[in-house]
Amino acid sequence: MTDIIHEDPALRRSLSKWQSVGVLVLFLLVIAFPLYKAVESTRRAEALASYQGALFKTGQQLFGLNCTSCHGVSGQGVDAPALNSQQFLGGVTDEQMHGIIAGGVPGTEMPAWWNEYGGPLTDEQIAAVVAYIRAWQKSAPSVPDWRNPGGSMGSG
Repeated sequence: MTDIIHEDPALRRSLSKWQSVGVLVLFLLVIAFPLYKAVESTRRAEALASYQGALFKTGQQLFGLNCTSCHGVSGQGVDAPALNSQQFLGGVTDEQMHGIIAGGVPGTEMPAWWNEYGGPLTDEQIAAVVAYIRAWQKSAPSVPDWRNPGGSMGSG
């Protein structure tokens, strides 16, 4: 027994049309993704730079309001250790610095600043202070005795 297939010309034209549209859409997607990636990576870099700038500015304000009386206007140390020093900044990670600010330092005048521990700052605000302090690293002076409040500045 032989099956006879009767093809409808309108159905074949419709199928050919949709196949052509599908190939065109696939081609456009193949072209569009690399273009999107190029544009989006630039936008992401700009957004990151903007975020880091805002974080720095917020950190600068928070440091000025909360930290300068003990650590000095530029982190040089007054009644507390110098934060603006090669030795401190080179020896501490951002996570460690965040933890010190959040939880304070037991047995010292350094209180817990995180609102979860009764302090006034949120996690994001502490991250901003860390970003501000970390920005000093490129030009930080050498302060070998950074742990001693008001320690002498060495050579940079």
